[in-house]
Amino acid sequence: MQGFNKYYPPDYDGEKHKSLNSYRGKHALGDRARKIDQGILITRFELPFNIWCGTCNNHIGMGVRYNAEKKKIGNYYSTPIYSFRCKCHLCDGWFEIQTDPKNTRYVVTSGARQKQEDWDPEENGGFAVHNTDPNEAPIDPLAALEKSTEAQNHMNKVQIPRLEALQSLADHYGDDPYTLSKLARKRFREEKKVEKEKQAADDALKGRYGLPETLKLTRDDEATQAKDKEEWERGKREFASRDRNKRRKLELVGIVPRNQLGSSSSSGSGRSSNAAELLRARILTNTARQKPGASTPRK
Repeated sequence: MQGFNKYYPPDYDGEKHKSLNSYRGKHALGDRARKIDQGILITRFELPFNIWCGTCNNHIGMGVRYNAEKKKIGNYYSTPIYSFRCKCHLCDGWFEIQTDPKNTRYVVTSGARQKQEDWDPEENGGFAVHNTDPNEAPIDPLAALEKSTEAQNHMNKVQIPRLEALQSLADHYGDDPYTLSKLARKRFREEKKVEKEKQAADDALKGRYGLPETLKLTRDDEATQAKDKEEWERGKREFASRDRNKRRKLELVGIVPRNQLGSSSSSGSGRSSNAAELLRARILTNTARQKPGASTPRK
């Protein structure tokens, strides 16, 4: 099956030519690979710093781009070293820049020279970064020796013992990894067994009372009991407060007389019957008043 947007000539043989590039005798990278047989690849290269051309002695600014001939010329350990050969756009001269993996920079090898732009504070009337005080006295050799001696003593008394302790601790934990792993797995099994038992008890309790499975049950301990007791007392006080408010509203409306509310604390059953009789009488009275020509019922 032919690919989209591709023309396969009649004499094209897939087993023989493998690809259209090999059929036409071209490389997949096109004109960039015209020197690929020499190990050179044409790539876009941007100058990493300012340079002076060695042929026309003109200044070329940092960031100017060229079609450079990229070539691998060696290795620094496992990092390849590449060279970029560029033609000056102001003349016909060539210059070459190489990578320097050791110092993580670029270096000019031929055809140009790099513009030195390192600022020296001493040459410009300033002071070095490490010596900001111009009135500072020269370094005392005895003071320097004392500082080095203190550093050596600190290393011998503090740092080396600490490193030795850490090394011995690491050796202790790494001597028998099988035993340590066995102890850890045993503890994990015990904890897992306890967790499974707790989960089974919770599931049984949820199933008994029809509780949702997503409900999280807490463990019954002293803190939980104290908190539950406090919640119970608070709910009890709220219920009593609501009951008092309801009775006060009934008293204001007139459904329950004040004297019966006062005596309700002594007689529970009598209070209920009296309140029902009074409510029944009030309903009958209101009904009789709403009917025209009806007489007031006898109590």
